[in-house]
Amino acid sequence: MNTSRKWLALLGCAALPALLICGASFADESTAAGQTSGVWQKHEYSFAYMGFTSTYSCDGLADKLKLLLIASGARQDAKAQPGACALGFGRPDKFARASLTFYTLVPDTETGSDGGSDTRVAGHWSPVALTDRSPRDLRVGDCELVEQFRNMVLPMFATRNLEDHTSCVPHQQSGSMINLKFETFKAVPKHPGKSAKS
Repeated sequence: MNTSRKWLALLGCAALPALLICGASFADESTAAGQTSGVWQKHEYSFAYMGFTSTYSCDGLADKLKLLLIASGARQDAKAQPGACALGFGRPDKFARASLTFYTLVPDTETGSDGGSDTRVAGHWSPVALTDRSPRDLRVGDCELVEQFRNMVLPMFATRNLEDHTSCVPHQQSGSMINLKFETFKAVPKHPGKSAKS
C-alpha cells in the first residue's frame, strides 16, 4: 500500500512538468489568437489643407496631422513636417501645408515571400474612434481636417468596418460633429504586460 502511494506520487511529479509545458503552449496559442504577420509600407504625402471653418499655421497643421496618423495606427516614427507657409511659423495660413512621411502595417498575404522573417511583425485589428477630444487634442473645430484626412490619407492604412457619421457645417462649429470609427491593422506591442515605471 505504501509502495503504491509512492509510485503515484512519483508519477504525479513526472506529469506535472509536462502539464505545465502543455499549459504554456496553450497560453501562447491563446495570446497569438487574432494576430497575424504584417509588413510595413512607407508613404509620403504632401497635405494641402482646404477648409472654411478653421485656419491652421503650417506647424499647427503638422501637429494635428501627426496626432491623426498615430491615432489611426501609423508607426510611432511618423513625421509631419510644416510646409512652406507664406506667413511664417506659428501664424494661421489659409493655405497651410504639411509633408507626411509614415509607415502603415498591412497584413502579409504573400506566402513564401523572400523578404525574410525579420521584415514581418505581429499585427492585429484594433478599434479606433475619432471624436471630439478623442484623441485628447482633437476638437470640433478640426472637423474639416478630419474629413480631408479621411478622404486623402486614411486609404493608405489597412482598415475595415468603417463607420462614418462625421458632419461638418462650413463657417461654424455649431452643428458639426466628428464621429469616425474603424478598425485598423496595427503592430502588437512588444511588451503588452509591461507598464512604464514613474
